[in-house]
Amino acid sequence: MRHYTHTFTEQEETALWEALDAGAEVRGTTSPNPPVGCVIYREVEPVIVDDWDQAEPEIIATGGTEPAGGRHAEIVALDAAREKVGDDGLRGACMLVTLEPCNHTGRTGPCAEAIVAAGIAKVVYIEPDPNPEASGGAEYLRRHGVEVHHKTYDVTGLAPWLTAVRHGRVSVTAKFAATLDGFVAAPDGSSQWITGPITREWVHEDRSRVDAIIIGTGTALADNPSLTARKADGSLAERQPRRVVVGTREVPEGNLTRLGFERYATPQEALDALWETGARHVIVEGGPTLMRSVFELGVVDAIHAYVAPMLFGAGRSMIDGPLVGTLAQAQRYEIDYVDYTSNDDVLIALRRCEECEEEET
Repeated sequence: MRHYTHTFTEQEETALWEALDAGAEVRGTTSPNPPVGCVIYREVEPVIVDDWDQAEPEIIATGGTEPAGGRHAEIVALDAAREKVGDDGLRGACMLVTLEPCNHTGRTGPCAEAIVAAGIAKVVYIEPDPNPEASGGAEYLRRHGVEVHHKTYDVTGLAPWLTAVRHGRVSVTAKFAATLDGFVAAPDGSSQWITGPITREWVHEDRSRVDAIIIGTGTALADNPSLTARKADGSLAERQPRRVVVGTREVPEGNLTRLGFERYATPQEALDALWETGARHVIVEGGPTLMRSVFELGVVDAIHAYVAPMLFGAGRSMIDGPLVGTLAQAQRYEIDYVDYTSNDDVLIALRRCEECEEEET
């Protein structure tokens, strides 16, 4: 996992956190565009305190990407900065943005041109734009006299979008709650609740940050879930994902009609339709049958495994059958991070091991 804040100056690092916060605020609202965060700031002369240079930049404005068709993060930040300091106050300022500024005209104009026109003197960007139609902004800025730096950091909120663009499909996160010995339900089928209430709050927060949640008809029949994203008090979150049911079994309409579920026969059909309609990041919360299907497709880019400190000894596994025949064929993931809830549940977040796949090829 990349965490290279040592490559940033102290003032750039402060700006980085501002930009990350701005990007996090818009996660789940921007697809098919990325949830980018941007900050405009002025570097100040450091103050010597106990023989140590300390300096906090002057933050002028921040911005996050608006919903599709709206302004990109850089333009949001530039507009906010103009309202605060005027055009003259922008000249010579610095910008830190989590994704390389675009260099093409789509629904909006090129951000790189707007940055040059505003008189920004220095741009630091974190992720290069993998979209060939939009990339080239950094080079455009350099050619027009802007000081440009590419510095790396793990921008968690951008990872699914970057994966989606590179592979030309939605990025899939498989999410499940299991016991320490790997069961998602007891032998009698009971599964509510393996994890505690704080863990479930985290799950609902994740739901509010994705484009869609996918379940199978088995889960729909057994649980009749609403698949909404809710706050700790039970009220609906402002951002709600699309709700998708996959499978051919008949499911009583009920909730499905009332909550606007989308129905597809197969996981591939669902993923293709979601991509074509602008989705870039989805969570699969289905049961063992659907989980096996999406892993067999080879499209699971991340796993969020919520592990509870309990043992069943038997029951329903997360996947209802073998994916491979030998150890050498195993789908390999690497740990992204591990976190704990106040219920002693553990979240193990994993991502596809790209280096492992490159070694195998």
